[in-house]
Amino acid sequence: MTATEWITDIALVLIVFRQLREGRLDRKTFLLPLAIVAFVAYSYLDSVPTAGNDLVLIGALTAVGAALGVAGGIYTRIRALDGYLLIKAGAVSALLWTAGMGARMGFQTWVEHGGGAEDVARFSLAHHITGQQAWVTAFVLMALTEVVTRVATIYVRSRSVRTAAAPSLPALGTTV
Repeated sequence: MTATEWITDIALVLIVFRQLREGRLDRKTFLLPLAIVAFVAYSYLDSVPTAGNDLVLIGALTAVGAALGVAGGIYTRIRALDGYLLIKAGAVSALLWTAGMGARMGFQTWVEHGGGAEDVARFSLAHHITGQQAWVTAFVLMALTEVVTRVATIYVRSRSVRTAAAPSLPALGTTV
């Protein structure tokens, strides 16, 4: 893994750890993780391979990312207090987020430095996965989907909390 890959993966993990302390829900809550995964997608998504069972692999890992993201968003507490929405990632949310990010980091480290390359090559051959780009695409889309679905779930939940708490709460990112 390159230094950039380590930094982006660690930054994504730290986003949720930062939310273990309750803080104000604002635009930064949404924009920071989306900006990081947009950078990763721009850097690593050259193409989406469609030969063999590449799309099955990509679809499966994307679905895992979506499930982790929605569950993480559900297990994030959102509440209204003094005219603001507050957010706090629960232990389950942090565990799911770390599991998703950690699994990707662990897989990549195992393939690059732990002797997993041969195992992955055998698995790919046996399951008609055409090459490394399919794995890269699958894991990048898994991360992207996990972040987008978590952020979207938090956004939808924040709208219902805002409506239930008081219709006079300011819009996200504005001050009172």
